[in-house]
Amino acid sequence: MALWITDECINCDVCEPECPNEAISMGVEIYEIDPGRCTECVGHFDEPQCVQVCPVSCIPVNPSHVETAEQLLAKFQRLQGPPAEAGSAGP
Repeated sequence: MALWITDECINCDVCEPECPNEAISMGVEIYEIDPGRCTECVGHFDEPQCVQVCPVSCIPVNPSHVETAEQLLAKFQRLQGPPAEAGSAGP
């Protein structure tokens, strides 16, 4: 599932820097979450960091983007790109 920011958002700016996937950005009026980048912090943290820091609790699960834990992990892995091979750091 991706998260979304409701219109209760007060634009306090605390969620954006907490997102490890850079899924949060300023929209026309309030912050928005890109569902293509939101993994609910799967792969990074045990809990979504934006939800943890939001002072007005305006970041619920987006019912339009329901995903399983496996799908979120696959999205995390896709966003991270292929793992670096050992010994290929260069000269």
